[in-house]
Amino acid sequence: MRCTGVTKSYGAGDAKVMALRGIDLDVRHGELLMVVGPSGCGKTTLISVIAGILDRDAGECRVLGRDLKRLGTKERARFRGASIGFVFQLFNLLPALNLVENVTVPLLINGVPRKDAESRARRVLEEVNLGLRLDALPGKLSGGQQQRVAIARAMVHEPKLIVCDEPTSNLDHATGQTMMQLLRSIAKSPGRALIVVTHDPRIYDFADRIARMDDGKIVEVIEGGGKERLQ
Repeated sequence: MRCTGVTKSYGAGDAKVMALRGIDLDVRHGELLMVVGPSGCGKTTLISVIAGILDRDAGECRVLGRDLKRLGTKERARFRGASIGFVFQLFNLLPALNLVENVTVPLLINGVPRKDAESRARRVLEEVNLGLRLDALPGKLSGGQQQRVAIARAMVHEPKLIVCDEPTSNLDHATGQTMMQLLRSIAKSPGRALIVVTHDPRIYDFADRIARMDDGKIVEVIEGGGKERLQ
């Protein structure tokens, strides 16, 4: 992924707010890149533009060689469904579906037969230690368990780019470390990469690079995590 001069604003006239102010950022194959910075600095807006959820105002952003802004609605949806996994901060689980059914959604969208989709969903849920809760509804789970379901759903279709918004915010230390080990192993798979937005300094050591944002800009990119420089 490569962004060059990306801007994004909300509102108009006197109410206009610049969320992104000329972002230059790349993500490499096999990399876990973390994006950090104070609340309101544009982190979630940035990953939403990268994932094709929001359109940028100006600049260029190419994901796996494609400019999502130039794709039609259906073509963009197909591309995202096949190539991008997104872990939302608020989970966005479907309350009427059990865990297996929630995790099968990306597979069914991609045309995977239901039986195969359910088998893959069970396997991924077991990887995030929810193998004993497969038939549970999201409302019966803790926040940390719901977070793990969201992570399972994001990776079940084996996307080349996974984008995570605060993936450990509802997890205790031990569970958060386990989830990051899993996510890092996915990022290191051939042809894959992972972007993590986080306020959690406990997971900085999992990063290959950390991009620090402030006021809609990337102000520093630290190689090798650089946990000490961010404390």
